[in-house]
Amino acid sequence: MNPLLFERASGNIGPNVFASIQATSFLTSFAQAPRFRFDGGERAPPRPGGRSGSGSGSGTAGAAAAAAPDLVPRSLWAHQAGVSALALERFDGRILVSGGSDATIKLWDLEQWSGDPALPSPYVPVASIPRADGRQLDSASGSASGHRFGITHLSFYPFDSAAFLSSSFDHTMKLWSTAAARVSGTFDLGTKVYTHAISPIASHVLVACGTQHPAVRLVDLRSSAAVQSLVSPGQIGGSAGATLSVAWSPAHEHVLVSGSVDGAVRVWDVRRSSGLVGLLDQEDNGLDASPSMFSQPEASQGRMPRYSARAHTGPVNGLTWTDDGAYIVSAGHDRRIRVWDAATGANTLASFGPTIRNSQMGSLTMFVSPVGLTPPRQELLFFPNEAEILVMDLHEGSIVTRLRGMGPSVATVGARTVKNRLTGIVWRGAGGGGSSSGVVMGGTNAPGGIYSGHLDGQIRTWLPQLEGLDAEDEDSSSHEAAEARQKKRKALDNTFKSLMGKQITFS
Repeated sequence: MNPLLFERASGNIGPNVFASIQATSFLTSFAQAPRFRFDGGERAPPRPGGRSGSGSGSGTAGAAAAAAPDLVPRSLWAHQAGVSALALERFDGRILVSGGSDATIKLWDLEQWSGDPALPSPYVPVASIPRADGRQLDSASGSASGHRFGITHLSFYPFDSAAFLSSSFDHTMKLWSTAAARVSGTFDLGTKVYTHAISPIASHVLVACGTQHPAVRLVDLRSSAAVQSLVSPGQIGGSAGATLSVAWSPAHEHVLVSGSVDGAVRVWDVRRSSGLVGLLDQEDNGLDASPSMFSQPEASQGRMPRYSARAHTGPVNGLTWTDDGAYIVSAGHDRRIRVWDAATGANTLASFGPTIRNSQMGSLTMFVSPVGLTPPRQELLFFPNEAEILVMDLHEGSIVTRLRGMGPSVATVGARTVKNRLTGIVWRGAGGGGSSSGVVMGGTNAPGGIYSGHLDGQIRTWLPQLEGLDAEDEDSSSHEAAEARQKKRKALDNTFKSLMGKQITFS
């Protein structure tokens, strides 16, 4: 860091290059921060014999634990039934929304933590939305206030963090007020909703929904109606199956891509009557691709797409774009990640190796580092690899680092035993106005951050490792750190004295 500061001070490198180098070092230095815990307020259910899940012992000890449960250490869960979805607003990087397999939704303030490592205190939700039991109705809309089945996807309204969207296995998508934590609108799609997406730049407010039905449903938030269904020839009644992933272009407001169970990635232009522009083909090296087919869909009006083209040999459950809209990234059950040139639809042939794990039948959330944080063509892909987070070079496919420490592979949550895996990751960034993500790392109290949801009910935090001060200048306010340094110096002093010939005694 010091040589880099000298180069910057001497004028050998400019401010943009300096910022890019420093941001790249941050992006490759993420590590788990276990001091950040999320406590949803749920307690372990009682065990057989009258003992609680957090207590231990029997007789007098068990009675004491029952009499004073708050004094007994207990496990903390964000959602005891498992975290199934996450979303983080991109303007201030402050409000995190989590959804559980039990249909609950919780809102967290990431600036709630005191910031003192010596006084760790868990995050607690600033608002909670319980599961609807069919009888609880919202007084304003007259519809059920919460979801009835597990949450499948969450996202913030792209132009204002005052609203967010949720979808569920209960066939509905809901629009919520962030401040009031109450429903503003409910959209019944008549089938399981796996995912949804809203354009980060569009003037329209169309939400693309991927459901158990092959067609992509477009819901207009203004009219509260499903205004259009995007379907290509051969999808209905064929082998297309459910739509598991959708993503809008961050550069062209009418273009979106969808991935389905049949392995196809379809590109749509919602302005066209047929909707379909083309299909991405894993065998296409770009030689036969039509120029500007995706960046200018109207130029391909006379070109007939090849309906048998496939992007993957298994279901496609992950789609994302780079912030500048230049590349599309897809992931499938064939354990492959592919990067596509959005201008031509060509497969860039980036190879990510045999380490990819992807088997969940639902939407997979991955993201690319915001454009500008790294030098051109050195963007990083963050991928939830079931039991770890892989940070990979987007264009080369090489692994830069692995983020491990997801807890036990099999976790006991209350009375349940679950196979633990990642269910989603989100990027903590700020300054996201006019772009698809927060382009500035972190929020006001952190230099960056990644948050991951897990089936064991935990939300884990990953922070970049900052360069510390020299040993003599470190903050010694922490008693544990000061004691550790004292022991180290004593050991070095004893070693030096023994080398100088002083008699060594053993006790």
